[in-house]
Amino acid sequence: MTNLKSLIREVPDFPKPGILFYDITTLMKDPKGWRCVVDSLKDHYKDCKVDAVVGIEARGFFFAPTLAYALGVGFIPVRKPKKLPAETASIEYALEYGADRLEIHKDAISPGQRVLIVDDVLATGGTAAAVASLITQLGGEVAGLGFVLELDFLHGREKLAKYEVFSLLHY
Repeated sequence: MTNLKSLIREVPDFPKPGILFYDITTLMKDPKGWRCVVDSLKDHYKDCKVDAVVGIEARGFFFAPTLAYALGVGFIPVRKPKKLPAETASIEYALEYGADRLEIHKDAISPGQRVLIVDDVLATGGTAAAVASLITQLGGEVAGLGFVLELDFLHGREKLAKYEVFSLLHY
């Protein structure tokens, strides 16, 4: 896994001064790196009873559908407001400076369905916790949360303590 870190570009002062951004596009364009990420996530979840994989807009859409395909289950998108065409359930959650909202189709999850939530980065945990709340509001069960990388110094895992959380890489 440490070799995967060498494929991730570190961009200082993006999106604002003082932030070090971990750019996964350089990892995704590398065929061996991309395969390693997908295969590693698949290997971790292959024995976990999962009915669907949820991906969080936008970068979660890179990994979640690919993992869903590899696991032989469906993919469910969670999107920003007014992007889904049918009736939605939504959740507002706090950001460092303000709030944001995410939506899912109301009929996307059946009661009792086991859902794996996948995103690119676990930072503060607020977005992932909001999506987990949406899943349970619709009667689903959160089977786990998977991330390509985790920023340990932000302690996002603490907001997700009641769930199984897996991250391939740690910073």
